[in-house]
Amino acid sequence: MALATRDRRPPTVRTLWDSSVGKKTVMAVTGLIMLGYLVAHMAGNLKIFFGADEFNGYAHWLRHLGAPVLHSHWALWIVRVGLVVSVVLHGVCAFQLSRRDIKARPVRYAHTKARTSYATRTMRWGGVILALFVVWHLLDLTTLTVNENAQAGHPYENVVATFSTWYGNVVYIVAMLALGLHIRHGFWSAAQTLGVGSAARARLLKGAANLLAAGLTIGFISVPVAVMTGVVN
Repeated sequence: MALATRDRRPPTVRTLWDSSVGKKTVMAVTGLIMLGYLVAHMAGNLKIFFGADEFNGYAHWLRHLGAPVLHSHWALWIVRVGLVVSVVLHGVCAFQLSRRDIKARPVRYAHTKARTSYATRTMRWGGVILALFVVWHLLDLTTLTVNENAQAGHPYENVVATFSTWYGNVVYIVAMLALGLHIRHGFWSAAQTLGVGSAARARLLKGAANLLAAGLTIGFISVPVAVMTGVVN
């Protein structure tokens, strides 16, 4: 009787974290948080097409977001901390699920034909590329460490300086292509984890995943292309 009572108790946070379903749920929720940030970030990036004053004004607004309730940069740091937590949880869960998958199938499949889509097969290395890119991106446009022609307090000019170099363009464009593949598969995986529902809703969500991936990839890549072609200078 005591055993039956214990079995009816709701799962704890530790139990959920240890389960594969719990880890997939954490990945889905943190992935959606990061996706929301990416949409907002891309929208802000596109302000560069309206000129230096518009873009620099937007950057100034970000630094003072929440004023006068919050001090300068506080809102930015709150967002950064939230993103770091999301990225760490997302990455840890992805690594642990990957290890479980390998342990569950120590012998490779006998079939040589690919069983999954290209995006699915590249999720792991795509995640690594994106993690490395985030480090580069922060060193490039936040700390200005690797941006040779950077000027503190001039975000528009710093973006132009970054995309005036071949390596800045290559790093950014490769990362954004990896991001598109990651979002395309990740959004659909999150929908499956959280419950897709009917077949009609599944088709709608697949279409939304494709549109999000294409829209974000094109939106982000349009900035370096604009600098390279002289549209933004």
